[in-house]
Amino acid sequence: MSEALRWQKSSFSGGAGDTDCLEISATPTTLHLRESDHPTAILTPTPSALRALLTTLRP
Repeated sequence: MSEALRWQKSSFSGGAGDTDCLEISATPTTLHLRESDHPTAILTPTPSALRALLTTLRP
């Protein structure tokens, strides 16, 4: 990844001291996901894989 990614915490994350949360970064062509306590492990799912994940996780 050549460009610097700007990470945003999930709105479902806890307060300021909570480090256990999902972060997302978007570029014009991709979405990147990472867990805040493992910031070097970045996932870049395809649109269909992300759709499948979100469909599975939604109640």
